[in-house]
Amino acid sequence: MAGAVIPHLLVIPFPAHGHMLPLLDLCHLLSTRHGLTITIVVTPGNLPTLSPILSSSPSISPLILPFPSSSDIPTGVENTYQVPPNLIRNFIPALSGLLYPILQWFHSHPNPPVAILSDFFTSGWTFRLAQSLSIPRLSFSPSGAFGIATIHQLWREMPSNSDPNLLIPFPSLPNSPSFPLSQLSTLFRDYIKGDSVSESIKENFLLDIQSWGFVVNTFSDLEGDYIEQLKKDIAAGHRRIWAVGPLVASPVERKTDAVIKEKVLTWLDGFPEGSVVYVCFGSQVVPPPQQAAAISAALELSGLRFLWCVREGTEVPAGFEERVAARGFVVKGWAPQVEILGHAAVGWFLTHCGWNSVIEAVVAGVALLTWPHGADQFIDARLLEDAGMAIRVAEGRSTVPEAQELARILAAAVSGRNSRVRERAAELSEMARKAVAEGGSSFRDLHSLVAELKKMTVTNEQSYAESPA
Repeated sequence: MAGAVIPHLLVIPFPAHGHMLPLLDLCHLLSTRHGLTITIVVTPGNLPTLSPILSSSPSISPLILPFPSSSDIPTGVENTYQVPPNLIRNFIPALSGLLYPILQWFHSHPNPPVAILSDFFTSGWTFRLAQSLSIPRLSFSPSGAFGIATIHQLWREMPSNSDPNLLIPFPSLPNSPSFPLSQLSTLFRDYIKGDSVSESIKENFLLDIQSWGFVVNTFSDLEGDYIEQLKKDIAAGHRRIWAVGPLVASPVERKTDAVIKEKVLTWLDGFPEGSVVYVCFGSQVVPPPQQAAAISAALELSGLRFLWCVREGTEVPAGFEERVAARGFVVKGWAPQVEILGHAAVGWFLTHCGWNSVIEAVVAGVALLTWPHGADQFIDARLLEDAGMAIRVAEGRSTVPEAQELARILAAAVSGRNSRVRERAAELSEMARKAVAEGGSSFRDLHSLVAELKKMTVTNEQSYAESPA
């Protein structure tokens, strides 16, 4: 259309599946529904994750840059799934090596971006990048509003006591929650004053608070009070927070083994509605052998129907799969989680409470059995438990539960007397559907975000037109 305003947005993900996928889903929406031109910064090792969206969205293109050399990350590693959890923090300062190549690209581009949308784990160096380019930077959060609020308070106030049992209060947040220090992010708990990686992480989150705007994968009916708190707190004075979730897998397939997908869904077809427990602890977790043995023993003793997805390298006890074959299925490696949760046979989800898993369960209307491990997962678990669609069954990354007790807890949790939990999950699913439907809260926020980007584009075009030849 002649005269149409088409914003060009530079998107900078953090190279972890749980961070990249929702941001790519947002890019797909902005491109296909709103016509934005989008450039996504990516390193060669992460390019396959972009393949589906690049093939389906011609207005999205990659800016492929070498992964920065870092003594803190093994050579050849470009994504957090390739390293143990204790090394993930090193990616935050390492990625700052992309700043100068992006500056060079920007200044040579005939139609440079009008804004940057970057993952909140890249806020430190992308804040400086945006300043150098004199364009706004928006922070994308793959966590919920409750999670962001707690993270920002921690880094601003820096509790100095290292006692893991110390109760950290958040009096400014709705309902004044508190959490033991041991249940808060290891990025914060592992902070060492003067350590270069620690100081880089601290700077990252303090600069995130200064973002021009915030885009969050959540919706008003789930986190309305926390969204409003963010507008009063970190966005005081401008209130530029857009809750655009739930962001779910785009119509384009995410990378999934078609054979595994067909096998899993065919297996689920053989069971009654709501009768299967789906078990998955995310893309980063390989349970230690003792924990894997306890989980498998509990699933066997519980008598429940289950589908258990484990990362490659998980030690599933010998003979377990054969003994439970009539009612249990173990998937090793990547699983089609959105499709699994959307299957009528799945009624419960035993999860670590990573935000993507939480959001996908909310959309599917599947009740949660929570086993938070770390990061923002205890906060996510509290949110969903308070919302009435989740039951706590265990906690802690290294916890090895007694198998018989875990079996009893699981069986009791999914018994008929907890039908209200499943009903509440269905209610929240309907709220999520309405949020993204035309006229819904997230639909309106997404349109508002696009309108702001169009204003920037018009302003830039006017500046170029008025500049001397």
